[in-house]
Amino acid sequence: MIKHYLDRKYGANVPHYAISIIRGRGIDKNAVDYILARHSPESIVFVDGWTGKGAILRQLKEAVKDYPGLSPRLAVIADPAGITELCGSRDDFLIASSCLNSVVSGLISRTFLRGDIIGEKDFHGAAFYGGLTSADRTYEFIEAVERHIRYDLTLPEDDLPAVSGEEDVKSVQRDFAIGDINLIKPGIGETTRVLLRRVPYKVLIARGCEEKYIAHILRLAEEKGVPAEEYDLKRYRCCGIIKNMPADA
Repeated sequence: MIKHYLDRKYGANVPHYAISIIRGRGIDKNAVDYILARHSPESIVFVDGWTGKGAILRQLKEAVKDYPGLSPRLAVIADPAGITELCGSRDDFLIASSCLNSVVSGLISRTFLRGDIIGEKDFHGAAFYGGLTSADRTYEFIEAVERHIRYDLTLPEDDLPAVSGEEDVKSVQRDFAIGDINLIKPGIGETTRVLLRRVPYKVLIARGCEEKYIAHILRLAEEKGVPAEEYDLKRYRCCGIIKNMPADA
């Protein structure tokens, strides 16, 4: 969609690469080297779907220290965490890939890094779900969104909000005695994923949140028997909490 937009609005045909960055493992350095062999570091912009707790942005900032001229600025569709200047919205809303995964992402999985199949000179790996070809909705989704894009608009300048999502996350961690911050999944996208993939301990809903934004969250929580309760979230509409499990569980 970004490639299409830049072409139609500015007549710019920009190359796009998918690159892997894994929390705790870092960025795919072989992929970075490949891209930098073909483009100047100043011309590169990193793009993601949304900001959760900001873990990927922190990982990105650490990664680019090894590459002079490469900026860690991150452009996202939605920035509910309030941590990046380049975003389409500060709103916390459902992005299709958070619940439909590969069938709106070109049938490609999230990346992985396994020493038994990924060599030192290889790119990080990803799975192609060819068996889901009949269910692929990637271009149907892209075209549905593009029908609503206005190319004649110029968005006003936007400043970073005074309060970031970090305050919400720290409050949840304190009030619910969560030892590992990675067990807190803020925002509609992350809450959706944790309800689909796991059984969270609890779901928090922002006070006064309109049900139309979180109807699927409430439905999934009900189906899985996960309690949902209101909480004073400032940047996110909801938040999932994964229960601390004993080491021998």
